[in-house]
Order: sequence, then C-alpha cells, then structure tokens
Amino acid sequence: MKDTKTIYEQLGGTYRKENGCLVPDVELPEQKPIGKYGRMHLDYLKQHRRGRYSALLGEGRLNAYLANVDEQANKMLNTLTVELAKTQGVDEHLKATDQMRWLQLMNNAHSSAEETVMRALILAQTKSKGCSQAVHPLLL
Repeated sequence: MKDTKTIYEQLGGTYRKENGCLVPDVELPEQKPIGKYGRMHLDYLKQHRRGRYSALLGEGRLNAYLANVDEQANKMLNTLTVELAKTQGVDEHLKATDQMRWLQLMNNAHSSAEETVMRALILAQTKSKGCSQAVHPLLL
C-alpha cells in the first residue's frame, strides 16, 4: 500500500482537529515589541534594502532583528544624552537654580543624541564593516 503522508507530515509536521477539519500545528516565533527606532529601521529596509528585508522576513528573523536594533538604539540614545549633558555642564545644581535653562540644555542634548542614533541606524546598514566611517558596533 502507498504511503499517504503529506509532505508536511514527512517533514515532521502534525495536524490537530478544529471544527472537523485538520489544521497544521504551526506556531509563530515569539514576537517582541518594536519601538520607534525599530519601526523606522523597518521602513528604511523596505524602501532601500529590499533584499535584506526579504531575507530577514523569509528566515523568520525580522522581528527579533528589529527589536534588537530598537533596543541598541535606545541604549545608545540614553548613553549619548547623558554624555552630552555632562559636556554642556548640565547638573542637578542647574536644575535646582534655573529649570528652564536646564530643560533647554537637556532637550538640546537629547536632540543631538537622537540625530547621531538616526545616522548610526542607517549607516550601520549602508556601510560595510571595513569602512572608515565610525559606526556603533552593536548596530552592525
């Protein structure tokens, strides 16, 4: 007698019954939340790096990749904001004495850090690792 297994069953797949129908037991990989920078990088991949986008999507690694990019971008943003604030002389004394000036300087530091992170997100994908452009190593 012929083997009546489907290709899916031959590859180790199983089915479950739902409403009288056989449905493949397939689970998606865990989906991590993607923040602002992950979504922005997704748009960039879709518009300018279609091959990389398709490869990550096809391999089922797109969500994990974008979540990692977002996490690294947020870490980089926080670190750079603190460093820039220190170089501009922003401290708790200034916050206590002149709150508006402190807020201006902190917003400036945050904006500058965010611009650097945005460039790093895009440059990390457009420049090769051997390039002389300095790119945050965690975003490669």
